Amino acid sequence: MIALVTGASSGIGEATARRLAREPGSELILVARREERLRALAAELGCATAIAADLTDDDAPARIAAVVEAEHGGLDLLVNNAGAAWRSTFAEGGWDNVHRHMRLDFDAQVRLTEALLPLVRRKAPSAIVNVSSTAGRVARDATGAYSAAKFALAGWTDALHLEEAAHGVHVGLVLPGFVATEGFPQRELVDRLLTRWIVSTPETVAEAIVDAGPGGRAERYVPRPYWIAAALRVCAPRLVRRVLGGSAGKRLATQTRSGEARR
Repeated sequence: MIALVTGASSGIGEATARRLAREPGSELILVARREERLRALAAELGCATAIAADLTDDDAPARIAAVVEAEHGGLDLLVNNAGAAWRSTFAEGGWDNVHRHMRLDFDAQVRLTEALLPLVRRKAPSAIVNVSSTAGRVARDATGAYSAAKFALAGWTDALHLEEAAHGVHVGLVLPGFVATEGFPQRELVDRLLTRWIVSTPETVAEAIVDAGPGGRAERYVPRPYWIAAALRVCAPRLVRRVLGGSAGKRLATQTRSGEARR
């Protein structure tokens, strides 16, 4: 299996690379900004090519596609995992904050997929997995810009699957909640018994990515019970607003508001 993983230098991307490396005959293409960490991981896995790239650069998709074409000739699995979150209210961050989220968390995924789609079709049956977020179904305060990009990614994923099924390309969606990575300040949530369960691991998300890619699943929430929040958002939106606007929701937002989370 020839697989390309973005955001592969740490967190979910690194865990996904390690998981896919266990598949027989795997050939991996790892993409991220941090070249030193990326090359160290590629060397450790022994079955990987490292491409240091910022996916928001104009030439990044074409450059990555050229490497895949030259060295592999096709792609069995594309994992669009790279992303970031800069927490801010709309009044504080404005359009600029929305724009930088859309640029990395949505536009970059679309542009890379456009460049690689012919190579994915060439290896059909093949798969694309887009890593959205539970925030792509349920938004909280101070995460509206992030949610906007992740909602867009989720909607585009559903449409892309319908369009590409005829070409033998399955398109799956993974929606993680809170994940213990270097960019997420999860310590307070992990230390509290009542909130510990809502924090997952990168390895668990990596398994979900395999399920939503080669496994053929339409979508996976991580942890799995998060689907309840998404269902309630549709069936009882007023209730969800009340819960997220109450003391529990405000405490959760405060615990996760500061800093940048990037994968």
